[in-house]
Amino acid sequence: MYNILVGCVWGFIAWFFVRYVLAGFYTVNQSERAVKTSFGRAQRVAEGATTIDDPTASALDPEERSRYAFPQVRVILPGGPYFKWPWQRIHKVSVATQTVSMAYDPETPQANNGGTILEAVTKDQLNTGLTGQIRYGVSERNLYAYLFGTKNPIAHVMGYFVSILRERIANFEVRKDAASKQELASGLGVVDGISINDLRKNLRDLNDHMVGECRSSAARYGMVLDASLITGIDPPADVESALAAINTAHNQVSSEISLAQAAADQKIVQSRRAVEIEELRAQAEVEPLGRLADQLALLKHSGGSVALAAYVRNVRMALFDRAGQIFLGRSKP
Repeated sequence: MYNILVGCVWGFIAWFFVRYVLAGFYTVNQSERAVKTSFGRAQRVAEGATTIDDPTASALDPEERSRYAFPQVRVILPGGPYFKWPWQRIHKVSVATQTVSMAYDPETPQANNGGTILEAVTKDQLNTGLTGQIRYGVSERNLYAYLFGTKNPIAHVMGYFVSILRERIANFEVRKDAASKQELASGLGVVDGISINDLRKNLRDLNDHMVGECRSSAARYGMVLDASLITGIDPPADVESALAAINTAHNQVSSEISLAQAAADQKIVQSRRAVEIEELRAQAEVEPLGRLADQLALLKHSGGSVALAAYVRNVRMALFDRAGQIFLGRSKP
């Protein structure tokens, strides 16, 4: 009986050593970060330190700061081996950047046509289908919000992104700057005033706006929206055909206007060139006369009337030599 009891004690010690001592060692991969909890409480960086003191909270407004004040937890970096006690638990998360369709619904994968097309309504009440991707990752600076603050962080991020995107689509107006006006005047754009055309021409501004608006997601849910790429905005088929006809007619008119402007500009340039040529010809005729006047004044000043009369006689003789016929008038008696 004594031997059995001793064997049970040694067996329990061996089991405890293997189960809680050897199994207490762990490592963290290069693309992972970990948080250690003791009896369910995550280890803090410092008591009282919250994410409000971190730069990630700069995108929150004053009202949101009171709702998204999460503790700053101690992050275990890649490496190891590390050790934990039996009453401690390790929560590992991947911080690798991931890409997902913007129409993906984590809670209902069948929604939005199986996560392929996201529907939104424009300001002129057109139902459009949006396609594209978003790139996101876990915020290392706010792991508490990701692990313990929200039940399903990706669902919150996707819902937040979709709500902002639909609000932006419903109120989008093209910016009337000098560049867009010049583009429309030259016929390079499509019809102005139609929301789908405006959205298609300003996809880059729309993507930049979405990234800026979702900058607070790291402080809210512990996830960073790295980029938004909206690749397609497609209206219903009947609207698309009517819109294509309108755009085609507009482009034809714009093409005719551009050709007329080019022809007018060419004529203006030719007229300016002709005026310049005539001015040069007039200058070429006036310049010898001016030099001749200067020469005559010089002769009169240096030789008197005799030299001037001799000059006039020589010029007259040259004219007689070039003339085919000469008519002489009879002098009065």
